Amino acid sequence: MNYKLELNTQKPGSKIVFNTIVFDWFKINIVERYMGRMEANPKLCEVLFKVRTLDDDIIKRKDGHLRIRIKGEDFEEYQKLSKVLNSYDYRNKLLNRKDADQEYVHFILRLVIANYELN
Repeated sequence: MNYKLELNTQKPGSKIVFNTIVFDWFKINIVERYMGRMEANPKLCEVLFKVRTLDDDIIKRKDGHLRIRIKGEDFEEYQKLSKVLNSYDYRNKLLNRKDADQEYVHFILRLVIANYELN
């Protein structure tokens, strides 16, 4: 399945970061909220995501709700993956970016498959 990963689409200094994963038939909007100063080691405190069609219609979860808050062990895993994508090594292509991107996308896709019915 083809995808395009759009990272860190936000205003400079904002405590909210928007990431998007665009697939052939749908897209996943991810919102990260941080505490502290963004210039000096901000702390990730909340991650939400929702699934939309390419026409921006929101797809409801299996339970009827619209978005998912990543919690517990999944939140810890997300922090690790996000830290890699925001690292010096990633930005300067000192590590295999394709592998890092795929790990991030596969993690989010696993959560989507568990919580949404995609026809």
